[in-house]
Amino acid sequence: MPIIEETLAAPISPYGWSKLMTGIILRDAATAHDLRYCILRYFNVAAPIPSAAPGSRQEAALGLRPKLDIYGTDYSTPDGTCIRDYIHVSDLVRAHSDALRYLRAGSASVTLNCGYGHGFSAREVIEMVKRVSGVDFKVEIASRRPGDPAQIIAACDRVRTILGWTPQYDDLATCRLCLAGENHSDRGGDTS
Repeated sequence: MPIIEETLAAPISPYGWSKLMTGIILRDAATAHDLRYCILRYFNVAAPIPSAAPGSRQEAALGLRPKLDIYGTDYSTPDGTCIRDYIHVSDLVRAHSDALRYLRAGSASVTLNCGYGHGFSAREVIEMVKRVSGVDFKVEIASRRPGDPAQIIAACDRVRTILGWTPQYDDLATCRLCLAGENHSDRGGDTS
């Protein structure tokens, strides 16, 4: 950790394999048809669009779900739950826009990680949602899901350098505002 773009791709889940195969197909098509591409490797996309209705994302806190499951608490992490590099959907939209600008400028094909370079555990995220919502919703421990690694963190220096991408929501304290439904127009965040 962190995972760099050149790290040998060895997916351990069907989802990971489908992402890898899509990248291989795109590279092959680019070779065959003189196509340029920008592969954005998403890490864990999370959070609503900031202008969405307050509370619209907190199903367990709103009672729309009876509980929230944590899949495994025996990982080699500080609190035993999986750690993920969550990327806010608004930052990912901005990365796509930056990638299009990059390609339209005639730049070379590239593969870039889209993450923040740090992660949060499942327990940390749940505690933040509880704190923001003010609801102590039910959380149950479930078995590990097959193929879930203990930790996935992106090395994301290249996406920042090559695309000039600057994230706006790269920590739980900032995303807390999104969970609360606050508007971020003063931070340069997307509000539509």
